[in-house]
Amino acid sequence: MQEIFELKLDEIDTLADRLKSIINDEDTIVILRGDLASGKTTLVKSFVKAMNIDDLVTSPTFSLQSIYENRIFHYDVYNKTLSEFISLGMLEEFEKEGIHFVEWGDEKLEKLLNDYGYRVILIEIEKLDNKRLYKLNA
Repeated sequence: MQEIFELKLDEIDTLADRLKSIINDEDTIVILRGDLASGKTTLVKSFVKAMNIDDLVTSPTFSLQSIYENRIFHYDVYNKTLSEFISLGMLEEFEKEGIHFVEWGDEKLEKLLNDYGYRVILIEIEKLDNKRLYKLNA
């Protein structure tokens, strides 16, 4: 099922609420794809807020992973190959109960996660003039 949202960044709570209803507290991996500054981390911030979590959300570009209240995991695999991600032991992180957001997850990672039987949602983000086009594939 694909849903498309055309939103300004200050309207992103609409998408976060929809994502929350789709996930419904089930273990899920959300892959976020989009250019630099397309709003991937902004979407994670909005989702964390929608879950009533007051943690500071920042891009885990240099740390590779951030964890919010031990149930929302946030990864940034920019400039990491799938084999590097696996060699760092990050694939095992997906076994932890919770919701996992992966910024920059490519098709290889998506296929691997689907092959392992994980519940995967893909959100593709496209920058428009003063809005973003979000393609949510659940």
